[in-house]
Amino acid sequence: MASERERQDALLDLLNSTPVVGGAVQDELADPEAARSWQRAHGGSGTADELRGLVQARDALQDVVRGARTATTLGPLLKGVTSRPDVSSEGVSWKLDIPPERRMAVEAVLAWSAVQRTMPGRLRPCANPECRRFVIDRSKTNRARWCSMAVCGNRMKARRHYQRTRDVAAE
Repeated sequence: MASERERQDALLDLLNSTPVVGGAVQDELADPEAARSWQRAHGGSGTADELRGLVQARDALQDVVRGARTATTLGPLLKGVTSRPDVSSEGVSWKLDIPPERRMAVEAVLAWSAVQRTMPGRLRPCANPECRRFVIDRSKTNRARWCSMAVCGNRMKARRHYQRTRDVAAE
């Protein structure tokens, strides 16, 4: 069973599977072989049905996190999902009762829900308007703005510095 951190990381990997490269959006799940590899690396089976659900969940989750759609958009992805108790000497745990091809998509939505509940406001889009990536802010101060300080953070700071020096020179 995956830890909460592993589920968060898998969610972030899914959300970040459409980065901007060279000014164009690249869908890392568009190529069937790359998608199968991605699915398997994240505990999936690599089937086409699994991929369809995963892409549908990713697109809906990206829109919800960006504020383009409401969370109710995710409801159809969870239709028919149930959980059943699994009793052992360690106690009771709950197992999802869903077809295997829907598991990854459902787990992504549930991971998003857990982040919303336990870390409200900490899953957000990168502050660089030219970036399509997301960040889960795990800092104490809740001030992380960029998917990567080395890439987007430095780029945005350099842009602001250039603008300030240009404005001063123009005066």
